Amino acid sequence: MSRFLDIINQDKPVLVDFFAEWCGPCKLMAPILKEVKDSLGETVSVIKIDVDKNQLLASQYQVRGVPTLILFKNGKQLWRQSGVVQKKDLISLIERNK
Repeated sequence: MSRFLDIINQDKPVLVDFFAEWCGPCKLMAPILKEVKDSLGETVSVIKIDVDKNQLLASQYQVRGVPTLILFKNGKQLWRQSGVVQKKDLISLIERNK
């Protein structure tokens, strides 16, 4: 938990993907997130949190469905959405919040 807080408290955008291994849409998000990271490089952190292995964390952030994406910067939640989000939309969102 403290490591998660250290990560989301960075002064650059941190995109957190709450996912589950059994989730079909989550599998669709994986390559999209890789492309986003490849496009933006070190200007963003992208981390994946398995809700089945991190139930307390998922509960704390009120994750009700997967995938749920949350964008943090300096520990503040800037944006949140459940479901598959397209690469161009994520890049645009992150660029606006650098």
